[in-house]
Amino acid sequence: MILSDRDIKKAIKERRIKIRPKPDFKTQLGACSLDLRLGNTFRLFEHSRVPYIDPLDETRNGKNATREIKIKEGEPFIVQPGDFVLATTVEYLEIADDLIGRLEGRSSLGRIGIIIHSTAAVFDPGWRGKVVMEIGNLGRMPVALYPGMRICDIHFEEVSSKVETPYWKKIGAKYIGQKGPEPSKLFKEKQNEKKGRRTKKMAS
Repeated sequence: MILSDRDIKKAIKERRIKIRPKPDFKTQLGACSLDLRLGNTFRLFEHSRVPYIDPLDETRNGKNATREIKIKEGEPFIVQPGDFVLATTVEYLEIADDLIGRLEGRSSLGRIGIIIHSTAAVFDPGWRGKVVMEIGNLGRMPVALYPGMRICDIHFEEVSSKVETPYWKKIGAKYIGQKGPEPSKLFKEKQNEKKGRRTKKMAS
């Protein structure tokens, strides 16, 4: 069941949904969603410096193929045609163990070519951290985005019961408590698999 505006406010009051800073319901609350605002930190891919990304190789992963920049208040961040960047919201989010969050881009931005979070749009029960967005420009013209503008919205849905293993308890949760636009940490899955195999050998 998707939470309505009144149920979102109730969940925030009951601290099933924790958002910092506290949202302005007059401008951010929709009928069944809550708008989130663009932060000022972005992670750019250095395609002219790094020949390719190997998500399973820690030395050639997203962190080594990207750089982080911060935009001053009032200044725009220009997304070039065909470009792809990571960004965060202003808001830090915590979700109860019986809720999920589902992120969607704004139609007004989609109409000028900006897509938000085309994959990995679901935030598991027990999520804690800043929301990191994948932002792309599908259009043919550069687009200016401003920190503080409403960039996306999030819907909340109830699951049938509290999950046994919320995200904050999940072994190998790679992005728990993130505060910035963290790059892909897919290589950690390979590391965890190696650790698991070593543990089995030692136990046998």
